[in-house]
Amino acid sequence: MKGQLSWLFGVMILMAAMAETQMLKISNYQFGPFDSSYYNRLAVLKPATISNDALQITPDSIGNFSLSDRSGRIFLNQTFKLWDGDPKETAVSRVASFNTSFLINVFRVNDSVPGEGLTFLIAPDLILPPGSSGQYLGLTNSSTDGLSSNNFVAIELDTYKQDFDPDDNHIGLNINSVHSNKTVSLYEFDIQIAPNGTKFYVVWIEYDGKNKSIKVYMAEQEQLSSPTPSKPSTPVLSADLDLSSFVKQNSYLGFSASTGSHVQLNCVLRWNLTMEVLPGGNKVKNWFKIGLAIGVPAVALFLLGIGGLTYYWYKKWRARSDPNILGALKSLPGTPREFRFKDLKKATNNFDDKHKLGQGGFGVVYKGLLQKENLEIAVKKFSRDIKGKDDFLAELTIINRLRHKHLVRLLGWCHKNGLLLLVYDYMPNGSLDTHIFCGPENTTLNWNLRYKIISGVASALHYLHNEYDQKVVHRDLKASNIMLDSDFNARLGDFGLARALENEKTSYAELEGVPGTMGYIAPECFHTAKATRESDVYGFGAVLLEVVCGQRPWTKIGEFLLLVDWVWWLHREGRILEAVDERLGNDYVVEEAERLLLLGLACSHPIASERPKTQAIFQILSGSMAVPHVPPFKPAFVWSSMPGPGSFSITSCSVTKTADITPISSGWTPQYISRDVQGEFSDSNSLM
Repeated sequence: MKGQLSWLFGVMILMAAMAETQMLKISNYQFGPFDSSYYNRLAVLKPATISNDALQITPDSIGNFSLSDRSGRIFLNQTFKLWDGDPKETAVSRVASFNTSFLINVFRVNDSVPGEGLTFLIAPDLILPPGSSGQYLGLTNSSTDGLSSNNFVAIELDTYKQDFDPDDNHIGLNINSVHSNKTVSLYEFDIQIAPNGTKFYVVWIEYDGKNKSIKVYMAEQEQLSSPTPSKPSTPVLSADLDLSSFVKQNSYLGFSASTGSHVQLNCVLRWNLTMEVLPGGNKVKNWFKIGLAIGVPAVALFLLGIGGLTYYWYKKWRARSDPNILGALKSLPGTPREFRFKDLKKATNNFDDKHKLGQGGFGVVYKGLLQKENLEIAVKKFSRDIKGKDDFLAELTIINRLRHKHLVRLLGWCHKNGLLLLVYDYMPNGSLDTHIFCGPENTTLNWNLRYKIISGVASALHYLHNEYDQKVVHRDLKASNIMLDSDFNARLGDFGLARALENEKTSYAELEGVPGTMGYIAPECFHTAKATRESDVYGFGAVLLEVVCGQRPWTKIGEFLLLVDWVWWLHREGRILEAVDERLGNDYVVEEAERLLLLGLACSHPIASERPKTQAIFQILSGSMAVPHVPPFKPAFVWSSMPGPGSFSITSCSVTKTADITPISSGWTPQYISRDVQGEFSDSNSLM
């Protein structure tokens, strides 16, 4: 008995110590070099971009458009709890400490006068204030500057002198305004933020939450590849600062910048952040710590007493759960989160049909609203069959690692009682399919939006085929799988059929036929049962033609059974522009329309090796490369002889007309078409 009491007393001391140390957790973040994958981890508020391995807080495309009078923001895509306390009390119990450092290059364009500046920013939301260019540094505008409701604190690196500035090369502490609370000229430290030529500077910001003070240090780094210099012993700026008096309890950390009549490139090349993690809820009271220390051992003893029963229920739960799925979910990197089933059920009103966005071969997609986060989501609920689980794993393991601005972003997953759910960003403008074919009467997508959408899809496809660390074939490229965000930017979705090609392989063989949708499947797939990057390009060609023509790929037009054959005939007749969607009238760019139609035919070439690669497609769309020669007659597609019994060689007609229909030999059967084609599901509005 005495031994048991000693054990309990020891556990009580241990738990009390744990309650204290829970308040000392630290989170570390290291970012850069920056590539397109960071669009999933950072909130990039246009016109800010990620390019050239850096965060371009204001645009960096010299010569393509004006760089003047621009502002932008980029934040880490999560909030941090910066102070703790009971909202009903006036006192704040604790303010979080943090350290951050970042490498910058502020570059003068053509050695001109620089302007305006770059800031490290703590802000309450992911909103770029309108009219925040010029002197407002992406922080405020003429109507909001100085308002306490701004709830921001910023460290500014200012490169242009306004009436209220000491000079054109200073650092400042800004609270709710561009009028700094404290400024220090950097000339006295032999630092010029935007010198002639290229210079790199490391900025360290240290905030002490206990003493409520901030210090900023700067030092030059000789080259981008050079080691990080040592932090100077003397700060360039120091000040007393109680963050809890100015910023929201949960705030975002990141950068803002602006240009005015004078311009500069505001580049962040590396970013490190160390943040003290405050515990959730109100401050921990002593009586709670004591209760925790006493209660936990009691609970532990109770659990030991019912251990056998717990183990029984665990085994039963494991039996209901697929270990392959659980293993795959647990092995994912930390970006996607696990959602609670009850939260998704509530968000979709128990998966009400009124919230249904679309239905495809692998499940149903619902619109949802996570009320606590005020976040709209799309929830894909998979079918309960075994193949559905395989497709769930395939989609999850591939899209979890993909990071591109023209791909639908995966937010997380849920696996509960055999139900498989994926959670994505909600796309307010639905699918491309609905706008091309199912939009309100007398309305249609204008030409500029169509061209923009096609360019976005091409960018996504090039990323999958060439830029990702594995080659990925999508295998189901079609208009209903192209989603549109609030600005009508294309987002390619539905990776249920996508597969990553292993090692140096160039194709993926499907043992049970060729999945996909009729009209988008390359002809060689029916013979080889293999998906390749070339077959993806064929699907892209079908999408391209339907966007320009406003017709589905399998549309019967006159004597032609397929859209591509009709367009090819118009090309031969020298009348290809007659294929442009008649709803556009004359409201399109002739040169661009001809370019897209010819590119669509080139991508639809019956011989896979003759189709353009995605790099060439991207250059053709930008106008920097001519469309490859498209012959006036559609080339014949030849199936090579197959070894063994039943081998055959078939040459298709160059143009398919209704009078030329001949049954195809036994080399093609309906099993090669996915359930979408056979009519088991209708997914004209499917999202992911």
